[in-house]
Amino acid sequence: MTRGSTVSAGGVAMEFSAVTEPYRPELLAHCYRMLGSIHDAEDLVQETYLRGWRAFGGFEGRSSVRRWLYAIATRAALTALETRSRRPLPSGAGPPSEDHRIAVAPREPSVSWLQPVPDALLAGDDPGAVAASRAGVRLAFVAALQFLTPRQRAVLTLRDVLAFRTAEVAEMLGTTDAAVDGTLRRARARMGEAAPVADELAEPEAPDARALLEAYVDAFTRADTSELVALLRADVEMEMPPTPTWFTGRDAVIGFLGARVLSRPGQWRMVPTGANGQPAFVVRRRTDDGGDAAYGVQVLTLTAGRIARITAFNDPALVPTFEGSPAVT
Repeated sequence: MTRGSTVSAGGVAMEFSAVTEPYRPELLAHCYRMLGSIHDAEDLVQETYLRGWRAFGGFEGRSSVRRWLYAIATRAALTALETRSRRPLPSGAGPPSEDHRIAVAPREPSVSWLQPVPDALLAGDDPGAVAASRAGVRLAFVAALQFLTPRQRAVLTLRDVLAFRTAEVAEMLGTTDAAVDGTLRRARARMGEAAPVADELAEPEAPDARALLEAYVDAFTRADTSELVALLRADVEMEMPPTPTWFTGRDAVIGFLGARVLSRPGQWRMVPTGANGQPAFVVRRRTDDGGDAAYGVQVLTLTAGRIARITAFNDPALVPTFEGSPAVT
């Protein structure tokens, strides 16, 4: 891809855009896995493309464009993570409560909590690229990644999620094959301790999932906790960043919702969307003047025909990122 000096700046810009833009969705997924924040990931993708544009004149096809972009993005992410702490969920920061009557801790805005990512931002024209982008973005997996060192995170995602070869990863990171293999072993061992068993994440078939989600929205918006009981697993968990307190067990979750969230019918409006390859809802709260205000995003984990986890990101700043995303089908 050598370009002569006669090529105009406009021509180079068009060439750069043509060969790099198709990779933007999967690069966003990669940066999100590394940083755990959709807002930070979007900024990092922009930085990746700026660095790529500046270096494009010296790119002569010695590697694929895709690998070249991933190398830029990964190095930028590692630099960013030098000054940032991990982004946990409440379930990764402290033990749960089985009693909804406890005093709920105040919101903890000083903690950089893990954020969800809209499925719509990971979509692309190539079905294979879409699958690669969404692989490994489930909340439980990304939360487990936060327990790894930044370099372990990079190696594991490049090797196990994106299927780059060891030699390719070593070249991207400026290290040796042996170092990559050693880092990968340690990362896999740590993930084995932190990540859920894959079989436990099996979701119901699409028609059953739709019926379950519709019943959940109906019960939630009608403030009908008796209907919610039948939709939740006995060991359901609920967490609500930026609130550190979280609950485990159907009695605790239903008790908390009934006493502190679902005070009256019609208080909440829930719009279906998708996040982290999982069903999700944009949540808005009714206001006194009859309108509604952005409240946050709920992400659900479904398994065995029931809801296994409710992750309620009670952060209004997330809503603009999700609004307009297509509903789960």
